[in-house]
Amino acid sequence: MATFSGGFIGIDLGTANTLVCTPEKGVIIREPSYVAYNIKTEEIIAIGHDAKKLVGKTAANISVVRPLRDGVISDFELTLAMLSHFVRKAMTKSLFARPKVVVCIPYGVTQVEYSALENALFEVGVGGVAIVEEPVAAAIGAGLPFKTPVGNMIVDLGGGTTEVAVVTAGGLAVSKSLRVAGDELNEAIVEYIRKKFNVIIGEITAEEIKKEIGSAHKEADLGMLEVRGRNLITGLPSVFNIYSSEIRVAMTPVINQIIDVIKATLETTPPELCADIHTNGITISGGGALLSGLSLLISQKTKVDVYVAKRPLDCVIDGIHKIMTKDGYESVLTMVNHKR
Repeated sequence: MATFSGGFIGIDLGTANTLVCTPEKGVIIREPSYVAYNIKTEEIIAIGHDAKKLVGKTAANISVVRPLRDGVISDFELTLAMLSHFVRKAMTKSLFARPKVVVCIPYGVTQVEYSALENALFEVGVGGVAIVEEPVAAAIGAGLPFKTPVGNMIVDLGGGTTEVAVVTAGGLAVSKSLRVAGDELNEAIVEYIRKKFNVIIGEITAEEIKKEIGSAHKEADLGMLEVRGRNLITGLPSVFNIYSSEIRVAMTPVINQIIDVIKATLETTPPELCADIHTNGITISGGGALLSGLSLLISQKTKVDVYVAKRPLDCVIDGIHKIMTKDGYESVLTMVNHKR
């Protein structure tokens, strides 16, 4: 790749998970974007997998947080600690002391959010930064014919954002970013269970419910699951059964927001590209793409065929890896070679 010389790594810094790759080895780090720290001393206790294991199970003086919300940095110092941890780990595996970094950002972030990411990366000691917009990386990683003058739509459903884009001729023709995604689906499940059963559950339990029996369409319902939580009235542990159809009802308002932004993107797409999308279909990626029945529901609402990417969880990092290892993608990068 002509853009960088020397060692470099790729980072998909996600709200829910962080993935790191190198050109030679592909994905070398895949960890949850969690940090545990001591509230009194501000000492970092754990990062990644070790931190996520502590969610809801810590002493009063320990807090476990995700330092990114809606795809952008919400706590700079904790993001810095998490990035430092992952970059150091990557440097050990890649054997480069000051790697240059290719990192993705959601479409339409503010200049403040953009600068926060740049500053965090330079603070951890990287040798240079190149930024690519998330829907571009997802489209490339999903294997869409990015360089050809044919319209293709990618919908990347992450933890913090839903990125919708029409790509053609090596760039974005239309793109929208919605700060509603997997996290809001989890929150909807928590709220539904609280109201219906008077039981409070944690975010990890909500995520497990979504993965096990979550459904977006009645034809894709997945049965029943036993759930444990705390009764709000008695304060005691509670066990109850919940059905996939109930989880579908809980998530419907959030799913409708996602479908609305997909339809809005189609409505602003030039007619020629819209005709291409009708022929080629819509590709969905990200963790949300695995939600049972979602592709069927989107297809019914848009009247367009919908396909789940082959590696939906890895489309963004796969795109970053391809950008780093294949010629012809330099135009999608914004280079930042020194701290502003």
